[in-house]
Amino acid sequence: MAEWFGAPIMEKLINTGFQYLGDQVRWQTGMKEELKRLRENHPKIQAIVHFASSQEQIRDQNTALNEWLWQLRDAVDEADDVLDELEYMKLKNQLTKNKKQRKVRSIMKAINKRLVQIAKRTLKIDPNLKSLEKVVQKLDKVSAGVATFLHLVKDAKQEHQERQLELYRARETGSLPKNVLIGRGKDKDFVMKWLRNPSDEYQTTLYSNISLLSIVGQGGMGKTTLLQHVYKDEMTKEFDLKMWVCVSNNFDVNRVIANMLESLKNERICLDTLDALQKSLESVVKTKKFLLVLDDIWEENEERDKSKWENVLAPLIQGKLGSKILVTTRMDSAALMVAKVINKKNEMLRLEGLKDDECLLLLLRYAFVNVERLNDYHNLRSIAEKMVKKLSGSPLAARVIGGVLNSHLDESHWIRVLNYDIGSQNDISSVLKLSYIFLPRVLQNCLSFSAIFPQDYEYDKDDLIRMWIALGFIQLPNIPGETLKDVGERYFDFLVKKSLFDKFQSKHGIYYKLHDLLHMLVRSVSTQECFSVIGDEELLLGIPKTIRHLFVYTKNFEVLRKMKSFRNLRSLFLLYNHYEDFADGVLIEIFETLRSIRLLYICAPCLKHIPEVEHLTHLRYLNIVDTRVTRLPRSLSNLYHLQFLICDENFSNLREDDFLPRDLNNLLNLYYMKLPFPGMYDIGKLNSLQELDGFYVQNKAGYKLEELEHMNELCVLTINFLENVKDSRDACNAKLCDKRNLTDLSLVWRNIRRRDHYRSSDLMSHGVSNLDENVLDKLEPHSSLKKLKINSFMGTRSAIWMNNDNLISNLEYIQLEDCLAWQILPHFGHLPFLKYLYLRNMPKVKRFDYKFHGHDKDCLFPSLQVLDIKNLNALEDWFDTRTTVNGCLFPCLTAMCLHECPSLQELPSLPPKLKELEMVNIGWNAFNLLQDASNYCSILIQNLPNLISLRGMHEPETINNYQLILSELIIKDPFVLLMVPLTRITSIQKLEIQNNYTLFSFPIEVEQWFLKVSSSLCELNLKRLKFLQSFPSFLDSLSSLKILRVENVPQLQLLPNIPFSLERLELVELECLQSLPSSLESHCSLKILCVENVPRLQQLPNIPASLERLELAELRSLQCLPSSLSFSSLKHLELRHIPLQNLPDLPATLCELWLQGLECVNSLPASFHNLSSLQKLTINWAPQLQELPELPPFLCFMYLSSLTNLDCLPSCLSSLSSLQELTISDSPQLRELPDLPSSLKSLLIFNCHPELIERYQEFVGSDWHKIAHIPNVYIYTQLED
Repeated sequence: MAEWFGAPIMEKLINTGFQYLGDQVRWQTGMKEELKRLRENHPKIQAIVHFASSQEQIRDQNTALNEWLWQLRDAVDEADDVLDELEYMKLKNQLTKNKKQRKVRSIMKAINKRLVQIAKRTLKIDPNLKSLEKVVQKLDKVSAGVATFLHLVKDAKQEHQERQLELYRARETGSLPKNVLIGRGKDKDFVMKWLRNPSDEYQTTLYSNISLLSIVGQGGMGKTTLLQHVYKDEMTKEFDLKMWVCVSNNFDVNRVIANMLESLKNERICLDTLDALQKSLESVVKTKKFLLVLDDIWEENEERDKSKWENVLAPLIQGKLGSKILVTTRMDSAALMVAKVINKKNEMLRLEGLKDDECLLLLLRYAFVNVERLNDYHNLRSIAEKMVKKLSGSPLAARVIGGVLNSHLDESHWIRVLNYDIGSQNDISSVLKLSYIFLPRVLQNCLSFSAIFPQDYEYDKDDLIRMWIALGFIQLPNIPGETLKDVGERYFDFLVKKSLFDKFQSKHGIYYKLHDLLHMLVRSVSTQECFSVIGDEELLLGIPKTIRHLFVYTKNFEVLRKMKSFRNLRSLFLLYNHYEDFADGVLIEIFETLRSIRLLYICAPCLKHIPEVEHLTHLRYLNIVDTRVTRLPRSLSNLYHLQFLICDENFSNLREDDFLPRDLNNLLNLYYMKLPFPGMYDIGKLNSLQELDGFYVQNKAGYKLEELEHMNELCVLTINFLENVKDSRDACNAKLCDKRNLTDLSLVWRNIRRRDHYRSSDLMSHGVSNLDENVLDKLEPHSSLKKLKINSFMGTRSAIWMNNDNLISNLEYIQLEDCLAWQILPHFGHLPFLKYLYLRNMPKVKRFDYKFHGHDKDCLFPSLQVLDIKNLNALEDWFDTRTTVNGCLFPCLTAMCLHECPSLQELPSLPPKLKELEMVNIGWNAFNLLQDASNYCSILIQNLPNLISLRGMHEPETINNYQLILSELIIKDPFVLLMVPLTRITSIQKLEIQNNYTLFSFPIEVEQWFLKVSSSLCELNLKRLKFLQSFPSFLDSLSSLKILRVENVPQLQLLPNIPFSLERLELVELECLQSLPSSLESHCSLKILCVENVPRLQQLPNIPASLERLELAELRSLQCLPSSLSFSSLKHLELRHIPLQNLPDLPATLCELWLQGLECVNSLPASFHNLSSLQKLTINWAPQLQELPELPPFLCFMYLSSLTNLDCLPSCLSSLSSLQELTISDSPQLRELPDLPSSLKSLLIFNCHPELIERYQEFVGSDWHKIAHIPNVYIYTQLED
């Protein structure tokens, strides 16, 4: 059971219920006693509920308590529904002039004696008041049982304290390593190097004698193990004193200092007061050089914890210069807090997951402990390899699962563990559970609900917050001016700060993920309330009746039909991913029975109609995604509680005036709305709307900009189709300047006008330009604006307000795109808070405008973090050199992307904090990488024809002070590698050389450069090198190389020996290559080999035993496959368009086989049925193949296409008990099917013999009964040429 009862929502419900009942029905004498008892029991109920929320183990073991809690939950939920219905009636009465409804409203509000008699009569006939009376009685009856459990609260206090101490002791760590260090060699070297580095500070401030390094990573990543090995290293003997303290979550100042002293003296410390402990520690460390490890630091309350750490660290001021502190923590915030306490830069080493091979090595070490003959268990290794992919690189998980596997070294046990939810065992739970238990209870609810989505789900922050609001998880703000969304953002940011959500960046924007292990943990503690069904209806059997939130993703229509049985649902996600028509009858049943729903999400590509929703009066959130709906239900306008209405842009064939009900502006509680074109008629009445993603301007009443005039609560606004504004004075009517809450504004003209613009006459173009300029002038926003997007604006100049410092000074994000006529940009460099600037496809922009700002700024773009400029072909001046002579430029920039700006002015030096750099077709001659070369992690340099130097303004001798470490470098010319500072590179992981049409061979200097990085280079890609004839001789010396791709190098004739570390080799479009290295067979690390479109290749060497995947395609000279193929460990084999005469025997390990374009093969190997591991078979275009042999027994998926001579299928098909999908296409000789297995779920046949189509036609075909048991059958008439 999730920690629902600890949430403020319960107190809110009960308190609101008491208040409402007291105000509305206190004239009911029978109710007075019940209300009185409820008020008396309320504090007791809260005590029990709060106790149960934090004592999961006790609650689960006490069946009576658990049952009573759910009875209480049910009663409170019912009361919530009734109160919600009464509020609904109030909202409805505000919108109606019906005389009878006004009378009901009068009865509900009036309490005076003259109306008592009328009210009593109403109570007997009004179902809402009857329901109110019923839930009060039920809540009273349930609460009477609270006395039974009061003793638990008292008895549990001592037990809770003991459990907390036990939990701490279970996490207590020592300095001696108990685990091997695998995969952390480089991390250890980094820490050791940091320990050796002398302090560069002078003894001028407090703590200047101390250096700090924090090891940060999620639970189970090996932070403690790493520092245990560091602590034991001989090098640490250089310190006078060494201390190891496990802090953990139970942070007590006195205990931590006492543990430091105990670590030094190896004896029990008997001092009690903080002062005595501090003085004792101070005297010990005075003038001593010490090493202190603070293991497992947490941060729960920043200000309180900061004060505690000041007390802990104060005595260390007396230590000697060169003293070091190492910290381990899961939280960036905890590391930052300690750094603030001692006034240090927050230096961090972040531990990521181990690589799969490292994780496998660790798992096997623990699985085969005390096993001498490992070769006896070689069959278990492949299972372990699959298992490590579930562990997310966690060393802790690998150790724990290895221990589980060690109990039984047999295949059946290992497979059971493989199929089990790894990650919910022993140490993993206890470690990760701390992250959950010590959250504020309201955040436990938010996190528990978030885990309803599948693993690896990509969360949209804003949408998740909307869901939290709809479900009542967000407490009302207590800060003036703060909105529910502001509170939700604070909640979410807190979870990110605690490393519970991980942040990711893609080309589509920012998204978040829950770590798999954390996801499983949260699910385990919330399984009685939150549940997911992914797949078939059998999973429904495991859903508890207490469920409140349900996520369903299925292709099985019967699963949807059973949703109606879960009547207590508060949220329902329906994702029906099938291509058959969606019968809306099941939605009618769901809407009629699940009336308590607050959140409804529907995604069904074949759904054409949504039934009426008049029963969903509690609904707050409605999201309709990826459907074929052309008209929303009319009763939608009666859902007065609705706060969020989202319809994505995938609606087609909309009837412009009929998609939405006309009276949708009744929904006065709407906060957020996202609609497709044409948007909403008469939207201006929704004065409470805060976010409008899609206002579509039309030149007709109800859709003009004047609708926005009084919508002054708007925070986020997107205005589309601004080309429909025919008079700039209309733009004034939007009154954007009056909207003080507006922080995010997008102004969009339709893209199609770009083509019309250039086809039109100069006079017409001038008219469009002037109109757009005047419209943008009139759309002046309030100075509170933080985010601005402008798209497809056709004006030649900036808006007047964009040159006003006071109006745009708060901007943090600017994106200008497809503004084809714009010539001079505002001087954005002076904006103090601007962090993100995107300028794209603006071919006429020449410069930024300086004339409004003078030259007195010390720093340009002082806060900018991301700069993205693409396709500004005419841009030359983007900063004023006079401004930066004595100042700085881009001091905070971490990512810079410059594409297709051939005339761009050169920078005097690259920004000092830059980490990511992309430059494509930039006309620079030189740029400086030496500001702080160690910062760079990714550099792309492509098509810089004028580049002659990377050194810039620095003197050559200064390069010795820099070490360049890159993760990725993409270049066109390998001579770039010989430019400073790339000549000083110490580490690079990925290098790509591409699009070079002059390179014949690698110079000797470049070969020497490669030798420098041989120990770090993991991936090398050589693409589109038109004249390269030979590979460098250094190739086999790249000892860390794991991936080698050679693509479109038409003159390459010989491939030299490849390094033994290689795991993946791809050779594509090599017209002159005639052979592969004969040593290939001995490469025991190679797992993937792909050879495609190498027309002169006549034979392959024997493949290595380690190879798992072999892809061969378009090899028109290859006549046969290597004999070693039959004895290999291949799992995936792909043969496409190769002139093979016969296929050899295939390896028994094969799981997937794809044969295509084998025009000469007329039969498959006789041993084909022995492929017991084969699960997927695809045969496409084998015109000589007349029959199939006996098929492998465990085949699951079979796809047959373009088998023009195949006239029958093997009779063994009926015995394939695992077969799930069968597709047959373009096989015109096939007239009949054999008996098919009962396991088959999908049968697809098209373009086969007409007789076959006729015999198996649904219901009427003579052989229909043979396939009627298959759930999904699709048989199409033969297609015409």
